[in-house]
Amino acid sequence: MTATEQSLVLFGGVLAVLVVASIVGFALARGYASSAANPTIDNLNSRIKAWWLMVVVIGAAFAIGKSGVIILFALASLAALREFITLTPTRRGDHAALAVGFFVVLPLQYYLIWIEWYGLYSIFIPVYVFLLLPIIVTVRGDTRDFMGRVAEIQWGLMICVFCLSYVPALITLQIPGFQGHGLLLIAFLILVVQSSDVLQYVWGKLLGRHQIAPQLSPSKTVEGTVGGIACATLLGAALWWITPFEAWQAGLIALAINLMGFCGGLVMSAIKRDRGVKDWGWTIEGHGGVLDRLDSVIFAAPVFFHITRFWWAP
Repeated sequence: MTATEQSLVLFGGVLAVLVVASIVGFALARGYASSAANPTIDNLNSRIKAWWLMVVVIGAAFAIGKSGVIILFALASLAALREFITLTPTRRGDHAALAVGFFVVLPLQYYLIWIEWYGLYSIFIPVYVFLLLPIIVTVRGDTRDFMGRVAEIQWGLMICVFCLSYVPALITLQIPGFQGHGLLLIAFLILVVQSSDVLQYVWGKLLGRHQIAPQLSPSKTVEGTVGGIACATLLGAALWWITPFEAWQAGLIALAINLMGFCGGLVMSAIKRDRGVKDWGWTIEGHGGVLDRLDSVIFAAPVFFHITRFWWAP
């Protein structure tokens, strides 16, 4: 099949799953309509509605192609960085560094991906911006909590811009026999990692008994984590046909990115607990903020990119 035909089959399958989920959610809501409200069912239906919106947006970006995907994730980085900085204490001396981060670093990172300059976009933020930001803050002369303030801005750019930009960067990989299929790599990454999140939630609600990290994320359980990651890994193996991988390779890669996604969720939960908040924002109904939805993808994307580039791109 061509890349277009594979994309249509894939999105058709996703839409079919959403239709079934919507019917199940509607039936569950009707079943509890005469009794007290059920927060779990309400949350489930909110998540399903949000997924409809996200699939439509991602589908539209895919239809546009490379430019649509890069613009979509640049906007996602902008929203995520805004959420991160909103919950980060800053001082007047940080304003210049923040302006550079939002209006120079972020668009330049995505421009470098647009022109496919791997040698620079892979080190631009972790090397050059890492050195530039403390210089900008130093010039302002405010030394109070200097290291903490600079580190938080650097962390925001690394998480919200650098790591997330590796999702559209998958389009730039030149894999023999797989040219023109880069969008499908993005679909594989998002479907596998996001399904892991959803399935961990479902298995946790069904079988969850033992909390895995009660101080970080009380809702995560051992049973939910194992069940969700195992099922999402099998899904990754089943999706080998949209990748340059064999089925067993797709399964192992899916396991790796699911584990990274799980760890990413815990790290981002730790930051939220440090900030004293439950969610990063309220942008997506049932999901919180953009960072709440993308935390697992943020940690999985660079790993997936470099595994694929090292083993499959010459």
